This record gives sequence, C-alpha cells and structure tokens, in this order.
Amino acid sequence: MAFELPALPYAYDALGPFMSAETLEFHHDKHHQAYVTNGNNLLKDSGLEGLSLEEVVKQSYGKNAGLFNNAGQHYNHIHFWNWMKKDGGGKKIPGKLEAAIASDLGGYDKFKADFVAAGTTQFGSGWAWLSVKDGKLEISKTPNGENPLVHGASPILGVDVWEHSYYIDYRNARPKYLEAFVDSLINWEYVAEMYEAATK
Repeated sequence: MAFELPALPYAYDALGPFMSAETLEFHHDKHHQAYVTNGNNLLKDSGLEGLSLEEVVKQSYGKNAGLFNNAGQHYNHIHFWNWMKKDGGGKKIPGKLEAAIASDLGGYDKFKADFVAAGTTQFGSGWAWLSVKDGKLEISKTPNGENPLVHGASPILGVDVWEHSYYIDYRNARPKYLEAFVDSLINWEYVAEMYEAATK
C-alpha cells in the first residue's frame, strides 16, 4: 500500500497568525512529501508492502530504522494536519473527552501545563502526545518520528516539535508555539473521534 501525501484540510493561510502559510507550505509540501517519497522507496522489498500504515510503523520499529522513521513521520503528519483547525484550541472540548481529561489528567489546565512541558522538554526533534493506554489518557513525548503506537498506546493528539514546525513563526521560542497550539489550534472534534475509536 503506497504512501500518499494527503491534501491539507484547510487553506495554507487558515491557521494564521498562529501558524503561517509559509510554515505550512514548507512543512506539508516539502517535509511531509519527503517522508512519503522516502517511505515509498524504503517500503519496496521490505516485506511490509501489503500492510496498513499503522502496521508498517509497528513492525518496522527496531528492525528497519529508515522505513520506521519515514513511515512514523507519515503517520504522525497525516493526523497532525487534522489535529489543527482555524479557531481551534481552548476549552471547547466534547463532553466525554473533557470528562476523561478531568478524571485521568486533572483537568484542562493541568493537561495544558503537562502537555506543553512534554513538548518543551523533548530534547531535539520529536513529538508530545496525548494517548489512550489501558483505557486511560496519558501524556508522553517521543524522539524523532517515534509515536505511542510502538509503546502499546493509541495516540489521539500530537504536536510536532521539530524545528521546521515552528521556527519560521516562533524562532527558538518552542514553549510559545506549544501554548499557541493548545490555546488556538487544536481540533478537539478530531481528537474526540480518535478517543472514541481508541476506547471502543
């Protein structure tokens, strides 16, 4: 199953001023496209060609670093674009997910502080995550293209902390980018859909 670059679910300038059209053009058209192109080249003759993207990610972990890195980043970015929307973020969270954030993570404010901290303290490139593991929400961080799928969890929200995700707009102020992501960009409806799927 060849990897394909999905179209962005909004216009390049839709997420301004929190994420610029220039960032999205570079990030989607250049970086994500490179993961797709390289991933497809590495998928050939890997023995994993017929599998779903999730299975390619899981089965290449620890065995085929090149394929894993590109497949992982492809998976992460397919969802990353959908985890953001115009006028998103803040406390407008669908009820069931809001209740889980309250019971598992201590409420929205604590979730925000811990999620921003995870992204801020991820040394170098990587991601911060909100996932479902053993029926409960947890916050984590991973290096490079790694994601919670390979740690027995289902990611329902992730934020990219590679420099190409924020440097054009925020320079080295990663915490400011992370706060803008939580306050103004998260597509909580998409997160809630992934939460429903992960807790069935």
